[in-house]
Amino acid sequence: MMNQKKIFVLDTNVLLHDYKCIYQFEEHDIILPITVLEELDKFKKGNDQINFQAREFVRELDELSGEMLFTEGISLGKGLGRLFIETGKPFSRELEESFEEKIADHRILAIADYTRNKNPDKQVILVTKDINLRIKAKALGLTAQDYKAGQVTNIEYLHEGIPTIENQDDEVIAKLYNSPEGVSVEEFNLGMDPLSNQYMVLKGNQSTALAIFDIRTSALHVVQKQKCYGIEPRNAEQTITLDALLRPDINLVSLTGKAGTGKTLLALAAALQQRRDYLQIYLARPIIPLGNREIGYLPGDAQEKIEPFMQPLFDNLSVIRHQFDARSKEFLKIDQLLQEEKLIITPLAYIRGRSLSKVFFIVDEAQNLTPHEVKTIITRAGEGTKIVFTGDIHQIDSPYLDLKSNGLSYLTDKLRGQDVFAHVNLVHGERSHLAELASNLL
Repeated sequence: MMNQKKIFVLDTNVLLHDYKCIYQFEEHDIILPITVLEELDKFKKGNDQINFQAREFVRELDELSGEMLFTEGISLGKGLGRLFIETGKPFSRELEESFEEKIADHRILAIADYTRNKNPDKQVILVTKDINLRIKAKALGLTAQDYKAGQVTNIEYLHEGIPTIENQDDEVIAKLYNSPEGVSVEEFNLGMDPLSNQYMVLKGNQSTALAIFDIRTSALHVVQKQKCYGIEPRNAEQTITLDALLRPDINLVSLTGKAGTGKTLLALAAALQQRRDYLQIYLARPIIPLGNREIGYLPGDAQEKIEPFMQPLFDNLSVIRHQFDARSKEFLKIDQLLQEEKLIITPLAYIRGRSLSKVFFIVDEAQNLTPHEVKTIITRAGEGTKIVFTGDIHQIDSPYLDLKSNGLSYLTDKLRGQDVFAHVNLVHGERSHLAELASNLL
């Protein structure tokens, strides 16, 4: 019978995902292949989060360094296992016959294979966020798994639309419309315990109301349809979204949903509507090159390189602009905000180092962020700041993130029920019938 203590062999992408990952394996031992340190060297320079993670891990390792890393290992702390660095190992016959190239991934496999053969009484597990490498490992009979720390467990919550609760008393619904202070939740037959800032549709025999639950007063408040800077909500989900974006006591909002549901457009419209309440509006998104077109190979200077990635944000701004006449004060105000840098559209990496006090901060395509990146953004929020994360958790461009491990899912799962947070999942597309059809069928 195998000893319960395990040995985990870590791939480079795990360290780049979470530089504190070595403290997440409880009493089990960890092996870092020497190849991983070689790969980390390539990521140390740069301004992206992946470069930050590489630098931080190298600093962390420097604190633990010593000759014993290569022999007896170094303790990671009370109740934790030991950390080892394993130098390169020869390929087994099976490895030689399976993989001709001795690339970094295959050298990591060789070390995992060597460790397994050296420790027959222990379970050896390769941990990598690279799906292809996990498949290669399993083909060789090695145990391989994804890095699971921080993964979302309650994924169903992210897919839920606005709950509709039927069989409500029409008189109580009428009271809701006429009570600015709200109506006690006990007067409704909800059949559930609502979360803080949870939205719902209440249906009686002859009336309907959109409502939000205020946990501080244990009351429901009616949600009224509002128009924001020329943008009018087209369905109940969008009406509720604008309510969450406009409520001053909700400082953090996550908006999920497929393309065309209006997430970014509504967030930008709400920001412009409340421009007097904030010093600046930031609209940012991470740069994730598609089709292996790395940004450095694109023509032009730095600004010209990033323009293709920022264009969807300018498109949303253009939609809002065209709600007004070109000579109207609303149209001209947008140009003024851009010129005075009170409205800034920029890659997310360019935000680092800037103050986030009294800012309306919209982070688009947040499904391409890691949980650590999301935490870094939120912890920079100063007084009077509102942060909105938008994205489609089914459209992830990062090769090492998935439905359960991306920052947007993680944020929504961990913050639900908090009194300053609201989440809305938009289900119905409003871009066009053709866009909706493509989103659903293709």
